[in-house]
Amino acid sequence: MNLRKNTKYLSSIFLVITGSLAWSLTMIKSGLVYPYGMGFWGPNGHDGIWHIALINQLAKFSLDNPVFAGARLTNYHFGFDFLAAMLHLITRIPVINLYFQVLPPIMAILIGILTFQFVKRWIGSEKSAWWAVFFVYFSGSWGWLVNLIRTGKLGGESMFWANQAISTLINPPFALSLIVLLLGFIAFLTYLKSANFKKLLLCSFLFGILIQVKVYAGILVLGSLGGLLIGSLIFYRDKTRSIFNLFLSSLLISLVIFLPFNWHAPSLLLFSPLWFSRTMLASSDRLGWFKLENARIAYFNTEKWMNWLLAEGLALVIFIFGNLGTRIIGLFYGGFLFKKRAKPSEIEFFLFSFLMFSLTIPLFFIQKGNPWNTIQFFYYFQFLMAVFAGVVIGAFWEKQRRNLSKLTGLSICAVMVVLTLPTSLTTLRNDYLPSWPPARVSIEELEALEFLRKEPQGVVLTYPHDFAWFSKFSEPKPLYAYETTAYVSALSGKTTYLEDEMNLEISGYNWQPRREEETEFFTTNDSNWANQFLKLNQIRYIYLVRGQKMNLGLGDIGGKKIFENEEVVIYQID
Repeated sequence: MNLRKNTKYLSSIFLVITGSLAWSLTMIKSGLVYPYGMGFWGPNGHDGIWHIALINQLAKFSLDNPVFAGARLTNYHFGFDFLAAMLHLITRIPVINLYFQVLPPIMAILIGILTFQFVKRWIGSEKSAWWAVFFVYFSGSWGWLVNLIRTGKLGGESMFWANQAISTLINPPFALSLIVLLLGFIAFLTYLKSANFKKLLLCSFLFGILIQVKVYAGILVLGSLGGLLIGSLIFYRDKTRSIFNLFLSSLLISLVIFLPFNWHAPSLLLFSPLWFSRTMLASSDRLGWFKLENARIAYFNTEKWMNWLLAEGLALVIFIFGNLGTRIIGLFYGGFLFKKRAKPSEIEFFLFSFLMFSLTIPLFFIQKGNPWNTIQFFYYFQFLMAVFAGVVIGAFWEKQRRNLSKLTGLSICAVMVVLTLPTSLTTLRNDYLPSWPPARVSIEELEALEFLRKEPQGVVLTYPHDFAWFSKFSEPKPLYAYETTAYVSALSGKTTYLEDEMNLEISGYNWQPRREEETEFFTTNDSNWANQFLKLNQIRYIYLVRGQKMNLGLGDIGGKKIFENEEVVIYQID
């Protein structure tokens, strides 16, 4: 018995270590200096750079936007970045290493351990807990299968729009929200057994702060608690008061920590039913099933409503099932664990509500600026379906183990593993393990940015991002050509006048007039206007790389050169 227990214990440790290592490989190579400069793999050249800029800003105890000088940070959940900033101040670990090398494996390990603990406490089965952890770490879409049929090669992680489990850490606020969410789930289980003030405070605190860690998670939890409250009026009347207290206290905490930073922020959601399933068909970089898309449009235009509904329904089914991959077996749970019951338990009702909201919101709403951003609601649907898939496999195994031979059982496990792993393995191989990254900051730029970091604080003016430069460079491309990013702010620790237009658009800032003024500054011959522009916006530094220039001379704007190398020149405005 002890040997069997130790074997189970070691297999769980091995799974957590393996899963955490796989996840961490998407992060740990980025932010390090190589012979060609500082490399960035995957989306880290944009998303990671933004977080580093924000962490640097929060470490100054400032809530100003680091890439839009003079404006407050709004429409953004900065819980992860604030935590990272505090850890930086306490440990003095450089922000870039904290972000890429230190926090990712810690968060990955915590997610694995907490998933195991939640399922074990909920279901009472270590087998189900083990499989839940496996699916949480390694589950992926059926994109690899479609790609294999089409091209003979593996790939296609986001063919059906959603990123998969392997990409969890490239979105650190999402990863941190899973940790808080799982802690909340565990606290909720305890609260349901015996509600008291101490348990209420802990559970509502965890659920309440989620909105500032990841706003999508906060909305889903509050919606699910509201759904459970309504359900309690029918099924769990003896628990209605305790559920109401939890919903109300969680809501109040959410409002207290969210509204002060977003009181005047515009709404970012737009009603656009089935945008994801439709664009999945119409986009060549997604599924790209043009025949079905053309048929859908033709049926609509010719008012063949039944055919149109069938086409829309098929696209929706493909979107859901394609993204879920082997997690689809979680649908067999149904809340009953192969037993007939009159009603689901309170935790099941809560989790079913969570699944419903995380699925339906992205099906009906998109986000201004970047429509696909609401796919992040769906990430929580995938995560919870991974947990349910683990519960189903574990329950099936324990129910059938006496009726199945050991070879049959191992064969079933092997098939499940083989069908689940391709997405994770191919994403790592194609995007994160190659020695050559898609983006970099050159050694010369690193030297310039380190110089700028040591200078007194002041607003930095950078050259407007030129998307045409992307095609001028081979990989690894310099960040100023790769994408509109926050890299000058991130690596210098300074606030910039205008950077990372993508994030500004997502957050609802009116950044276009500022770009027009910035462009005019570098092209104007009017020194009076230029000096007024610099003074009005409190510009202290101008940062230019090779190929970028301004028409006016230093004497025209009262500036002086304080740094120059083969790649960069930095001017200071007196």
